[in-house]
Amino acid sequence: MGTHRTEQAGPSANDVADEILEEIKQQLAFIQFGSLEIQVHNGQVVQIERREKKRWEKGVNTK
Repeated sequence: MGTHRTEQAGPSANDVADEILEEIKQQLAFIQFGSLEIQVHNGQVVQIERREKKRWEKGVNTK
């Protein structure tokens, strides 16, 4: 049989600092193409990483 793991309830959304939530909202507002990765360790947000893609219309770089 498989291993049984007991999940512990982590902090609720209310426990995330307003400062962190505002930063996430701000980063999302600037992204047109890409992703926002939120790293969490032991129930705490420790890092936010934004990856953005730049796209050009087909034919823009042709001469």
